[in-house]
Amino acid sequence: MHTLSLDKQESPGNLPIQSVTIVGGRGDMGRLFIERLERLGLEPSVLDKPLDLRRAEAALPASDLILLTVPMQAVAEVLAAIHPFLGDTAIVADICSVKVKPMQALLEGHPGPVVGTHPLFGPYPDKATELRVALIQGRDRRAFHQVESLFSSLGLCPFETTAEEHDRAMAFIQGLNFVTTVSYLASVSRIESIETFLTPSFSRRLAAARKMLTEDADMFLDLFESNPFSHDAVRQFRSMLNLAAAGELDLLKEKAGWWWRQDHTEGGVPRQP
Repeated sequence: MHTLSLDKQESPGNLPIQSVTIVGGRGDMGRLFIERLERLGLEPSVLDKPLDLRRAEAALPASDLILLTVPMQAVAEVLAAIHPFLGDTAIVADICSVKVKPMQALLEGHPGPVVGTHPLFGPYPDKATELRVALIQGRDRRAFHQVESLFSSLGLCPFETTAEEHDRAMAFIQGLNFVTTVSYLASVSRIESIETFLTPSFSRRLAAARKMLTEDADMFLDLFESNPFSHDAVRQFRSMLNLAAAGELDLLKEKAGWWWRQDHTEGGVPRQP
């Protein structure tokens, strides 16, 4: 098996990850990681359902990293099934889109090194996409840096955060995006002859929402329910709607302009109108 080259100055305790098992390797994200690992020269072991205990017993004891590319609802169950075969120093990581609850499951189910990850992209990113990955330290700082180094070698862009900070952000980026989209489209549905008046901008919005609501709705519902900060995000959005109902659209426009704040400055100095 090919391995990563080692820096001569590295101590044995800081050796890079050389053996990886992907659990859930037949899924789209599992295949993405397998492809990138193979491109790097590693040959990951692959487990999927139904779990083959003989393959698990053969692969897991020698694995430096066990990456769970499974749905968040399955993390605890899968970890319990494979845990008898894990080495004491094996790093267990997940790729779930929420982090507080899965991290709790990993820390409770594995006494060794734990790292949480969330790739902020789908299984088929285009070449222009920056492949950013949120990393959360669970247990063992050295393990965190080993995963960080491996992900960087895979062409990903890891950055450190906490489970709470991550989930607060994703409550808006994923959860509130879903809630507002489904609420908006529900509010304008079944209006007589409305389809006669569709504009190009509305049609683009409708097209962008199609996959979310026709293919991925159950996933987004699970994300919303699993994120402890989802309802805080909805309450904040409701306060913005209250401003709109009060006619405070200029104030809302000013707040929304935060996203383009750099367009109005040059070197930190406001541009002249």
